[in-house]
Amino acid sequence: MDQLILIVLILALLSIVWIIHLFLKKAEVREIKFLQIELKKQRQEFFLPNRFQAYQQAILFLERIHPNNLVLRLNKPGIAARVLQTEMLKNIREEYDQNVVHQLFLSSTAWGMIKKSREDVVRIINLAGDQMSETSTSLEFSVKIFEMLSQLETLTVEVSIDFVKGEFQDNL
Repeated sequence: MDQLILIVLILALLSIVWIIHLFLKKAEVREIKFLQIELKKQRQEFFLPNRFQAYQQAILFLERIHPNNLVLRLNKPGIAARVLQTEMLKNIREEYDQNVVHQLFLSSTAWGMIKKSREDVVRIINLAGDQMSETSTSLEFSVKIFEMLSQLETLTVEVSIDFVKGEFQDNL
């Protein structure tokens, strides 16, 4: 009889230990979920403003390297076509270098489109420059760029701007 009471007490004690174990396990799972939510919230507080800035800078970069905007911003009356070409390429390179870090916050597709846009604009500028003589003026160079742009159905820069805007809206 004493053995039966002892067995019942041991079983009761084991049941209590098991219940406490399950309770602590459940509390641990809740704590882990709570910490994960807090971590996610902190990450969003850090990344969201940086991500917003990255998308903003990407759009600004694309707008600034658009050939129309480059011509309007950099063309000075009386300078040589080669000087304007050099200034445009330098400006694109500097703008890109200032924005390269933003690729951390953009999708690979968006960043790839930005790089493709830069390459296409450089190609247009160089093609227009190749058609200029040593005595060509910046006005002739600008006209050539506008002619080349008018022959294109779509410009990669414009497609990229639309894509980056759409991606930003999708990630809000």
